[in-house]
Order: sequence, then C-alpha cells, then structure tokens
Amino acid sequence: MKKSFNVINIFLILSVLLTLSSCFKSKSSNSKVLSFPLSGEISTLDPANSYDNVSLSVVYQGYEQLFEYHYLLRPYKITPLLATEMPRIENQGKRYIITIKKNIPYHDDPSFQGQKRFVKAEDFINQIKRLAFIPLRSNGWWLFDGRIKGLNKFRNDVQDDYEKLLDYKVEGLTAPDDHTLIIDLEQPYPQMMNALSMSFTSPIPREAIIYHKNMLDNIIIGTGAYKLDSWERGSKVTMSKFDEYHTSFYPAQGDRLAHSRKLLVDAGKRLPFIEKINFHVIKESQTRWLQFMSGNLDFLRVPKDNYQSLVTASGELTDEFKEKGVTLEIFSTLTFWWISFNMNDSLLGKNINLRKAIAHAINVDKYVQTFTNNIGLKANSIFPPGIPGYDPTKTLPYSYNVEKAKEYLAKAGFPNGKGLPELIYDTRGSSTTQRQRAEFIKVELQKIGINIKVQTNTFPGFLKKAKEGQLQIWLDGWSLDYPDAENVLQLLISKNHPPGPNATTYNNKKFDELFEKLKLLQNGPEKFAIMKEMEAMVIDDLPWALLFYSRDYIVYHNRLKNFRYSDLITNKVKYLSTSDN
Repeated sequence: MKKSFNVINIFLILSVLLTLSSCFKSKSSNSKVLSFPLSGEISTLDPANSYDNVSLSVVYQGYEQLFEYHYLLRPYKITPLLATEMPRIENQGKRYIITIKKNIPYHDDPSFQGQKRFVKAEDFINQIKRLAFIPLRSNGWWLFDGRIKGLNKFRNDVQDDYEKLLDYKVEGLTAPDDHTLIIDLEQPYPQMMNALSMSFTSPIPREAIIYHKNMLDNIIIGTGAYKLDSWERGSKVTMSKFDEYHTSFYPAQGDRLAHSRKLLVDAGKRLPFIEKINFHVIKESQTRWLQFMSGNLDFLRVPKDNYQSLVTASGELTDEFKEKGVTLEIFSTLTFWWISFNMNDSLLGKNINLRKAIAHAINVDKYVQTFTNNIGLKANSIFPPGIPGYDPTKTLPYSYNVEKAKEYLAKAGFPNGKGLPELIYDTRGSSTTQRQRAEFIKVELQKIGINIKVQTNTFPGFLKKAKEGQLQIWLDGWSLDYPDAENVLQLLISKNHPPGPNATTYNNKKFDELFEKLKLLQNGPEKFAIMKEMEAMVIDDLPWALLFYSRDYIVYHNRLKNFRYSDLITNKVKYLSTSDN
C-alpha cells in the first residue's frame, strides 16, 4: 500500500513538472528573459489596492512613483524617480512642492486613442483621490486619511458618486502646471516621502479612469520599465521591455556590500537590461524548487525542506551547488508573522482568557523549527529588528506552557474545552505549506481541548475575507512598507478597520490617541517611549499572538547579475541583467 502511494505521488509530480516545463523555454534560448516565481495568485493589478507581495512583484515593474529607494545603499535612501529632484518642503513640513520630469510616456492604452500620453501632475492627484474614493475600498487609504487638506471632505462629499470623482477639487492637492504638484498637509507627516515611494501613489491618467470606468484590476497603465503583455490567471504573467522607457541609469554609488559583491559593474548603463519577464504562479514550494534546479527559474526563496541539502553544517553553500553555478545569499527582512484574532468576534474577541489560552498553547519554537528550519527568529516584540526603537531585550508575557494554557481556558469558562464551540481557522492560501501550518495550530490547540475547523482559501479569497472582516483566527503577517514603527502600529488603529489593514478590528481609544502623537514624531526618545507604551497595550489586549521574524535564504543562478534582495525594493527587475546581456 505504501509503495503504491509513493508511485502515485511520483506520477503526479512528474505530470505537474511536465505541464510546467511546457510553459518554460530552455535558459540557453532565453538569455535576456527572466523567469520569476510567484508563490500564489495575483489578487489585483490596480495600484490602489495591490498590497500583497505576490501582486506587488508584478505591479512595481509596470508602475512608477515620484520617488524610489536607492537600489544599492543601506541604510535605505529615497531618491527621485518621476520627480526631477527631492521636494521643496515649506510651511513647517506641511507643504510639499514637487517638480515632475517632462516627456515621461505611459504604456499604450486604448484610452489614449493612439496618441502618446505623457505624465502630468494631475495624474498623481487622480490616484490619491482614487485612494479616498469609498467604492474602491482602497488598501492604501490609510496613507493619507486625515493628512491632506480637504481629502477627507472629498471622501465624505463624493461618497460613491463616480461622476464627482475626477472633477471635485481637493484643497490640498493642486497642479499649477503640468509638471508641478503641490501637496498641503493638515500637519507634518514624517513618513510622507515613504508614502510617495509606494505603488499606491502611482500616477493614473484621467482618460484611463474614464475609459475603464475606474476598474483597473486586470491592466497596467504605467510608465515602468516593463509593460503587461498577458495574464493567464492562476498560471502566468508576461511582461516585456517598454521600448520608450524614459532615460534611466544603473546607480553609480553603492555601499560596502555592493562593492564587495561587485554590484557596480554596470554603473551608469541605461536601464533596463532584461527584455522579458515571465512570472510563473507555482504554489507548491517543492515544485518551485525542482523548477529552479532545472534552470527554469532564475532565483528562489529556498523552501524549508531544502535548507539542509543546500548548506554545510557551518552554513556555507555546499560544493555540489557551487559546481551547479548557484549562489546563496542570506538576508534579514522587515517581515514578521503572528496569529491574529478577530476582536469583534462574539466568542474569541470578547474573551481575553481564551486568547491567552491559545497564546500559551502554541509551541512557537517548534513552529519556527518546522516551517523555517530555524532560519526564522522567534519574535519578542510587535516591532521587528531593523525598526528604530526595537528593544532586543524585551520578553513576551506568554510562552508555550500547556498547563498554563489549560488554566486560562478554564478561566475563560471552558474547562478542558467543554462547552466551547469549534473555532474557524482560515488559511491564507491553498498550498501544502499553508495547510500544514493550519494543521500544526489545530493539533496544538487540540492538546488543551480547543477544536479548530480549518477553512482553506485561495490567497485572493483570504484577502477578500480580511477586507470584509470575516476572519476569526488566522495566520497573519506584515512586510513593512518602510522601516518605521508607525507602519506597524497603523495595523491596529481603529480608523483602519476593514477594509483597511486592521483585520483584527482591534479598538483601543488610548492606543489611537497615542498613535496620533507618534505619527508626527521623528525617531528619538519621545517616540520610543510612546512605542513602548503602545506595545504594552497590544500585549495586554492580545489581538496578536506573535510567532517569528523572517530571514530569507535566496538562491540564484550565476547567469543572473546585479541581484540584491530587499523586501522594500520591489521594482528590482530593471536593475537585473544576465551574463549574456
């Protein structure tokens, strides 16, 4: 019986690989083609709503913003992209005057009626208004909620009236000419430059909004180095070099790491180098690995099951992989993970002892070992390392302790689980790994008498439930948009309840008040003290049970040049080249 089972599985794997291989061409005939793995399905290509790593991997290649992060400098440095220079800031940090580059063409779109369309200041205003437009339920509204003069009034006055969307004037958004954008803020916004570097603020032409009726989920109308050719849902996205991409050059400066890894060889050369990108949706980690090892993917985040075969006991790449022309790089990230609870849930959200029982019932050390091979770092704070104000000495008041978990469950009114209804755990995807993670939590909670029903979702389906506040308990995570505590804490303020990023619906008036103070502060003792106070509230109220901080093992074939991984710099493909370029 066991032998038959293995034969069936081998046959299925071979079938999948043969099917996938038919989608790939040999690397020798694709010297300027990049094969880019996606671990899940794309939810949307609309920059007003694209906010997951999978979708953003595509979006950032086609859309551009006023500013971007320098590819080769750490600490991160923001530099002009569609802007000619850094903004002139006036009125005590409340007015930004931005000059926009001239003759920046958009990719072709039917809305342009065969004419070339160049970026105008008005296009940025259009997009910021789209973020505020209620029917879009934008994931990016939190960036400017209460920050730009007149924008909230626009949101309240326009409501769902599409006819008013474009013509309604916003006091704090003006364009005195086609290449000058002025943004007036209600109060100083220390993270403003980060916001203007995010895909949420990509320019969108008025005529494109009208032609497509404000529905941009399936298209890209950008200025980026790559234009969208095709999208086969659940399978493949193809992009090709935009021949009229504006003049842009590979950076001539880099930090010590950039120099040591010889990442400045192409300094001063015209971008981009890669001619075509094939994004392949491959949900199963082992299938991705086999495709990488066959040369059909250019780079890959190493699956946990392959760490031990990849590295020696000292953590170096094995000679076997070196001989195959593979390079390994290890990167710290600004991504972390936790278990979330719906604080509006009549059962789970209203019973702190039930949440404490769950927090004590999960063996986080085993979770990290099982799902990251101990590459992940067990979390000790709601702030990840790399955030100014992070305290490496902090400890959490909960840890794995089955007996204590049972005590809290009894205090919750459910001794040994008696009388407790089944809880619903929603997966954030349908891959084997997501199902295994759910099963791990299910088994852990069964030990104290809590029964879990696992609800399997596609990733877009999971995101839809999160935006609608329909989750009860789930694996949650965050890749920071910029290295600032404000970007973590905004996940928990009440004004960001669904469809915003506060999927837990956590609501704490004092927390909200402190956030309003913190968001105006530069890094320093006052801000760090408020961070500590706010974190204590989160730990006490327990909307999150923390798990781990991610670290990534990235492998790539040596034909790929200029590769430097960053979870903040997503528009990286334009910098990449191959040994054949």
